[in-house]
Amino acid sequence: MLSYRHAFHAGNFADVLKHIVLLEILAYLAQKEKPFCIIDTHAGGGKYALDSDFALKTREFDTGISQLWQRDDLPPSVINYIELQKRFNQNGQFKTYAGSPLLIKQMLRPKDRLCLFELHSTEVTALKENMKHDKRIQIEHADGLKNSVGLLPPFERRGLVLIDPSYEMKSDYSDVVKTLVQMHKRFATGTYALWYPVIERGRNDALEAALKKSGIPNIALFELSINTDNSGRGMNASGMIIINPPWSLAATLKTVLPWLAKTLGENTAGSFRVETLVAEK
Repeated sequence: MLSYRHAFHAGNFADVLKHIVLLEILAYLAQKEKPFCIIDTHAGGGKYALDSDFALKTREFDTGISQLWQRDDLPPSVINYIELQKRFNQNGQFKTYAGSPLLIKQMLRPKDRLCLFELHSTEVTALKENMKHDKRIQIEHADGLKNSVGLLPPFERRGLVLIDPSYEMKSDYSDVVKTLVQMHKRFATGTYALWYPVIERGRNDALEAALKKSGIPNIALFELSINTDNSGRGMNASGMIIINPPWSLAATLKTVLPWLAKTLGENTAGSFRVETLVAEK
């Protein structure tokens, strides 16, 4: 199914969480001089116009970054995220949202690499234009879940795999676990960041249970809710499941997530989770 377009959802509260976590992991990887490789399995178009028909139809950015843009009390990790987004906007106007590929590109050093997968033909065309033929970046018009496994382990032996499918298909919840097991067998020391939505909590419970049974150690979960669970009202929560997280990530998010829940939560209904799904060995 290829009907999903992230332009409808760009800059929403789920993107805020995903991209803050992503930037924290990238900053941690960059602390060492050795190069790293990033794989993004569902790259999308790279950036999104918030004045487009897609974005204005849903205005989901109103639940996320729009509430942060002009604030002067942001936590440090949120400041970093907003400052990077401002690079793609001029004169204080907020018209463009940078997706994961462009944010990652800003963090790459000369010897680092980025491998992007995208299956939607229109998005691939936009992605190639937005990446500007950067020699550090490889773009594949392919299914990232299936085709990225073969890139592991990267020759750098350091890196991150970002997995953020649309979950349009119910099978995505089980497919991501199967793929993570395959990836971890090939590259056990890598960091893996799995984004998930909360539409029907039962699916997420099954996802967490499957990961606990997978045999993969050192798994953390970070979730942000802006309203109470309600399967009839779309996505009210989303989260990031991190395998081999940076040691500093939990401490950072224990501060950031309460602030985001309070700031972005609807009618004081915001909440968060910071949990260890599977301990280190």
